[in-house]
Parts: sequence; C-alpha cells; structure tokens
Amino acid sequence: MRARTDSDPRPAIADVEDIAEDSDIAEDSDEEAADHVEGARRARWLAAGTGVLLTLAGLAAALLKLTAAAPARVPAAYALGAAVCALAALLGGRGRTRRALWLLIAGTMIMALGDQPG
Repeated sequence: MRARTDSDPRPAIADVEDIAEDSDIAEDSDEEAADHVEGARRARWLAAGTGVLLTLAGLAAALLKLTAAAPARVPAAYALGAAVCALAALLGGRGRTRRALWLLIAGTMIMALGDQPG
C-alpha cells in the first residue's frame, strides 16, 4: 500500500463513522431534491393561478369600462393586460415561472396605466 500524500486527489476515509455520515449526506440530498421539486410545483401552480385570476379581473374590468362612459383606450388596455396575464398563466403552468412573473407584472402595469386619466 502506498503512503498518502497531500497531493493525492483521492479522498481519505478515516473510519467507518465517516462512511455512515456520507450515507446521511446522500439521504439529505435526496430530501433536498424532493423539496426543490415541491417548491417548483408550488411556483408553477402559483404563477398559473395568479395569471388566471388577473386575466379574469382584467376581462371583468374591460367589460365594466366598456359599458361605462370611458374612452375606448381604457377597456382596450384592460383587455390587453388580461391577454398578457393569460399568456403568463400559460407559461407559468408549463414551468416558465420567471417569465410568467415578469408577464404578470407587465400585464398588471398595462391595465393600471391604461386607466390613468390624460
């Protein structure tokens, strides 16, 4: 058997307890992976649900503003914002949560800015 040097790339195993600790680390990484999967699933549902909710709110506001005496750009802005939020819901359901978040922000801003006077 060869003497171990500091430049040896192989890991040193001191005793059997280290092996047990390594197996605990493997179990922890499996649990962490399961937590990441659960977090991703939760993010997809949240992005899709928020997108659907904002889409319905935008469409309802567009219909209400359409029947009221408002300029034509106001219901159009709500409808456009609702369409952007619908796209965000679709992307969020497919796992593109970061893009969905930005589209939800953009859709809400379109709705808000379209209803500003001026």
